[in-house]
Amino acid sequence: MATELDNALEAIIGELTKEGQPFHTTPFERDGTSMPNFTVSPPSLAHYFAHFCNEHKDVPFIVDGELRLTFGQAYQAAICVTESLVNDHGVEVGDRIGIAARNSANWMIAYMGIAMAGGCVTLLNGFWSGDELAYGIRLAECKIVLADAGRAKRLEGTDHSAKLVMMDHNAPHEGLANVWRAPESFETSAAMAMLGKLGPDDLATILYTSGSTGNSKGAYSDHRGVVAGVMNYVAQSAMAKVLLESRGEDLSAQPCALVAVPLFHVTGAIPLFLQSYAIGRKLVLMPKWDALNAIKLMDAEKVTYFVGVPLMSYEIAMHSDLKDYDLSACKSFAAGGAPRPVEHVTRIKEAFPGGFPLLGYGLTETNAVGCGNFNENYIAKPGSTGRASQPMVEVAILDDDGNHVAQGDVAEVCIRSIANFRGYWRNEEATTEAFTDDQFFRTGDLGYLDEDDYLYIVDRKKDIIIRGGENISCIEVEDAVYAHSEVAECSVFGLPDDRMGEVPAAVFNVKEGRDAMTAGQLRAFLLEHIAPFKVPLEEHIFVVNDPLPRLGTQKIDKKTLRAEYTEQLTAA
Repeated sequence: MATELDNALEAIIGELTKEGQPFHTTPFERDGTSMPNFTVSPPSLAHYFAHFCNEHKDVPFIVDGELRLTFGQAYQAAICVTESLVNDHGVEVGDRIGIAARNSANWMIAYMGIAMAGGCVTLLNGFWSGDELAYGIRLAECKIVLADAGRAKRLEGTDHSAKLVMMDHNAPHEGLANVWRAPESFETSAAMAMLGKLGPDDLATILYTSGSTGNSKGAYSDHRGVVAGVMNYVAQSAMAKVLLESRGEDLSAQPCALVAVPLFHVTGAIPLFLQSYAIGRKLVLMPKWDALNAIKLMDAEKVTYFVGVPLMSYEIAMHSDLKDYDLSACKSFAAGGAPRPVEHVTRIKEAFPGGFPLLGYGLTETNAVGCGNFNENYIAKPGSTGRASQPMVEVAILDDDGNHVAQGDVAEVCIRSIANFRGYWRNEEATTEAFTDDQFFRTGDLGYLDEDDYLYIVDRKKDIIIRGGENISCIEVEDAVYAHSEVAECSVFGLPDDRMGEVPAAVFNVKEGRDAMTAGQLRAFLLEHIAPFKVPLEEHIFVVNDPLPRLGTQKIDKKTLRAEYTEQLTAA
């Protein structure tokens, strides 16, 4: 039965989407299927940046250590990056331009500059090893990669053909010096010229996703999809603002968010980074995750919104030094990227009685839009990821043939919206498999909708591990294990973990007649070939002498292995 909050939110979004209102929608036909699109929205990311950076020109935008920039200053810096990319580096519309760097103000300005030059912003995973970075560059056929020193060093000696352009994290004119040319005026700039060329059908972004088939795939989107995904989040924020103000809350202070997640992930890129332009939100960066440092920054900068993997908000709530700082400005503690244990919800609410834990559900392929569970409804239904995000998203539970199942039945969670990605780069087979005939994206998650249309995720079809928000392909790790000449057979699976949600584990045996190998030796081997976050800890690598259990199909029985070692872990 719909709650009072559900009814209030429905009424608010109904008003915001009426004709003449900012979030009114009209039908748009994509691949033979009609779906809602915003009637009035910027035609590209370049137009989006131009509009909102001008609207919020003098408003504080980025805090990165000692560096502080307004929206106007960030836009002026991005114009210089665009000028150089076009005139010095020959970037043309649709060229894939990679970013391989840690979070910083210059990462954000590089993103802006690439999009404003007409390039496809290609977000390489900053945690990847050198070979993994090179693979991502080859896959997207990057023309140029803007890389900081750490990632550039990893790329030394690897196989890729992109032009590497160095960047660092100083003030923009220094840190982006290799892609920096000030135009004579904005009217004669490459950025201005591109506003007349770029449109919603042009290629905008490639983000990488780890699925069940091993190597990452490049999920590409057009400007229409990315802008729609961003504006759907803006609509949700507008809805929340109207609701809170109707309850007498003072929201006159500038919104402010802590950037504690990687910007190359869809959660960092869409709802956190890109949405901030439209709502005039200040972004405060931290170099790496540390709960106490986060608490100090949230106090000093009066952070109003926090988003991270579930572990992060829980660590803040449970920190022994929390009592020494004032985090009362923060009204929302959002989580995404991994399931949030139910007991975390209560503890976060107890720690922050003036705020609420929130939960979102979206994927790289949906440009982060999907479902949201808000405020008291999240407290009431902490196991649910919430309702479909209005006004763009439709969620359906479909069987393998694409048919809707009965309310409450478990099947594959599928999402349809104009914000969905357009496909996997150079992989038509995977693209075709990802969509139903009527353009629902198959998420690979199994779930059901309850009587109030709240989504519950119960399992995954895809063979992946979600470690603290990072997707890890079991097959990719297994391939790395099998690359060791001594290994006869192996299986990689996820084990439950209080901090990370899940962690990778591996069980293996060696070939007959070969020397024994320890868990530590296999771990050291894996660390030379794949990113550290994908490598199981030594205590989660199990060496066995007997053959691994198999199903009737002769596939390794991963379900039995996972259950066996989960029980061992729990017993210990």
